[in-house]
Amino acid sequence: MDRRWRDVGVLVAALFAVNVVARLIIRFGFEGDDTAADRVSLAMFAVIGLILAVVAFRWARRRPLAGWGADMALVVLVAMLLTVLVGPLLVGHNPFAGGAATFFAQIWLYLLAAGAGVLVGYLLLTALGRDYRSQQLKRYAEVKAAKPRRVVRR
Repeated sequence: MDRRWRDVGVLVAALFAVNVVARLIIRFGFEGDDTAADRVSLAMFAVIGLILAVVAFRWARRRPLAGWGADMALVVLVAMLLTVLVGPLLVGHNPFAGGAATFFAQIWLYLLAAGAGVLVGYLLLTALGRDYRSQQLKRYAEVKAAKPRRVVRR
């Protein structure tokens, strides 16, 4: 149980660190250039999606969907809140400075990137037949096939 929460915390920290690095790159490298800032933000969302795809791929091999899915939802929610509310403060901006449209756009983009990443990772694992459920069904089929057929006498 302790390892599970450590993994959740490390993943939240990693997703938040990706956001902080992207914000620092925008702040010091592309302060007035909105096009470059949009590209860095898009790259940040792609990296977040890629990280979540890899983690979903790994977690889905070891645990049932209900177990890792709840952890993943918690990770995405906490990392999104940190990204939207705390991230701007680290570079000297107000989280609500761009208005409600910008604030909610960040939330929707984060959820879209996170959802796409988790979905790609899980669907790829399922397509390969390596997820927890497929492995259970494979073991069940092997056990049933290994038992000799009982002879019925009349």
